[in-house]
This record gives sequence, C-alpha cells and structure tokens, in this order.
Amino acid sequence: MRRLAAILYSLISTMLASSFVVLVLVNGGQSLWPLLLAAGAGFVLAAPLAWGIARRIAGDD
Repeated sequence: MRRLAAILYSLISTMLASSFVVLVLVNGGQSLWPLLLAAGAGFVLAAPLAWGIARRIAGDD
C-alpha cells in the first residue's frame, strides 16, 4: 500500500500545490513567500489525503 500511496502522493501533491498557487495569484499575491507557503501547504496536505485514498483503494477500511 505504501507504493500506491507514493504514486498517489506524487499526483495529488502536484495538483494541490499548483491549485493553491493559482488561488494566491488570483487573489493578488505576487511576492515569493505567499507563493511558497501555498505550494508547501499543498505538499503537506497531500500526504494524509494520498494515504487515505490508498487505504480505500486497497480495501483496508
């Protein structure tokens, strides 16, 4: 299941980080730190999300 979670993490983290960066840019954030924080938040939030999705796919509810 770790392998599945790692594959899902690579996809989910990229999607979340880019979505958060776009949200910051749309809301007028143009400096470096808000963009880095948004990308970092996407990568951090993706870990439990990927693990939960992997558990559901593997059937380990």
